[in-house]
Amino acid sequence: MQRIILLIIGWLAIVLGTLGVVLPLLPTTPFILLAAWCFARSSPRFHDWLLYRSWFGAYIRHWQQHRALPPGVKLRAMLLIICTFALSIWLVKIVWLRIMLLGMLALLLLFMWRMPVVEAENKHD
Repeated sequence: MQRIILLIIGWLAIVLGTLGVVLPLLPTTPFILLAAWCFARSSPRFHDWLLYRSWFGAYIRHWQQHRALPPGVKLRAMLLIICTFALSIWLVKIVWLRIMLLGMLALLLLFMWRMPVVEAENKHD
């Protein structure tokens, strides 16, 4: 029963994380890391798929090895965050909601700016 619950949570996290790529208020990273955790404890097959065959795999492996972002990812992520929040702020007509979105944007950009960036080591021995 625990395995089934972890599988359901893992796949729900994959769906939410994928939606988070384009929806500004839905974070991607925590959901994908949650899915990796759930799959590691419930399904070696799905964990392997997430780490080695999914679009997120290289980023997850890099995070597991270095606890940092790969070079170039931080800038792309920040630009995507700015674009999606700008669209949301432009579409929303309620002033207090725009201010809240601006505050969330500032906090998210500060969080991203503080994340370390580490180059993967070359293993050519």
